[in-house]
Amino acid sequence: MSEIVVLGAGLGGTLMAYELLDQIRPGDRVTLIGQEKKYHFVPSNPWIAVGWRERKDIEADLGPVMARKGVRFLTQGAKRLHAAEKRIEMTDGSDVSYDFLVIATGPDLAFDEIEGLGPDAHTQSICHIDHAERARAAFEAFCARPGPVIVGAVQGASCFGPAYEFAYILDTELRKRRIRDRVKMTFVTPEPYIGHLGLDGVGDTKSMMESEFRNRHIGWITNAKVKRVEDGTMVVEEVGEDGTVKREQALPFSFSMMLPGFRGIAALRGVEGVVNPRGFVIIDEYQRNPTHPEIFGVGVCVAIPPVGPTPVPVGTPKTGFMIESMVTATAHNIGALLRGQEAKTRATWNAICLADFGDGGVAFVAQPQIPPRNVNWSAKGTWVHLAKVAFEKYFLRKMRAGKSEPFYESFLLKQLDIQKLKSTQVDR
Repeated sequence: MSEIVVLGAGLGGTLMAYELLDQIRPGDRVTLIGQEKKYHFVPSNPWIAVGWRERKDIEADLGPVMARKGVRFLTQGAKRLHAAEKRIEMTDGSDVSYDFLVIATGPDLAFDEIEGLGPDAHTQSICHIDHAERARAAFEAFCARPGPVIVGAVQGASCFGPAYEFAYILDTELRKRRIRDRVKMTFVTPEPYIGHLGLDGVGDTKSMMESEFRNRHIGWITNAKVKRVEDGTMVVEEVGEDGTVKREQALPFSFSMMLPGFRGIAALRGVEGVVNPRGFVIIDEYQRNPTHPEIFGVGVCVAIPPVGPTPVPVGTPKTGFMIESMVTATAHNIGALLRGQEAKTRATWNAICLADFGDGGVAFVAQPQIPPRNVNWSAKGTWVHLAKVAFEKYFLRKMRAGKSEPFYESFLLKQLDIQKLKSTQVDR
């Protein structure tokens, strides 16, 4: 019997547990380690923050599902990985040993790296359901006394789509409330240009996103480093192409949502041979750690180099479709190893995304995600918003049922296939 442990019960970890069940032998056991019993659909957090969804609308109770599928589900969380001993020390003092380990923890949110950043200080976040609910309370208070708004991401961030989504959704909600004319909005980002997305753009995202900002009267600052945040003021440095500071501004705000930089979780940081200096899991082409080949990594926690040099540090995102391909490859590789075969399945690492704007949106396809690409396509329209709403319902229904099919692949590719035929955009 082999013990296969999945560390992390978010998107990657939950799907990992589901897909492993199709690969294990009789007598093998899958253990899933998380920090809570419920999964929350993170892409819906921007909607939570403006009151378009409630917590119960986007959650799935994993306890009954895992019990039904025969997965041991532990929710006390991990304190430390002891890779040399093939052991995870848990927060309650117990230990979990493994023959194979899949790390799918997602990131640690590095709010502390910038003075005054984060929900416990002066800015809001939509990275977690708890943050999104706090952002909603702050937003409702803001609407009673509107003022300037700053939305965006700080240096070192590697997930920009939600920041753009939130800016557009916020604009839509403010117009619905008839107070948009009283709110100056500014988008602050370390990206070298609007629509870079950590991917050096996809298709025509640069002109699309800029055009959308102009139409919605949203200003922007690129190549930006947030120096510190005070109560009602964000100090931002604008950096030139040579990396030197061109200008420093003190931007006033009454409400701000800024995505933080990511790093590996505390239980992994500093584990020799497993993670890089930032705490992200080092993997090879088979999602496998070279130093400890019984360890695999999937999702946001894995180390991927930036697409290219930028004046301000910009990370590379790991999108849902890309994570799903990592999960499938890892499941097949572990299945092969359990049967004495070689690990030889590679993830596709393609990016297929729906970015919701509240009353429209942008879809993009990058195959592969890292340039140069075979497909580099983007398009916008009301259909993107409708597709994302439909996908949320589809995804949660499948998650609550414990389905192991590739959710993104089965839904998004069909949507995009149809729309690409209608679009005037061409592959570039």
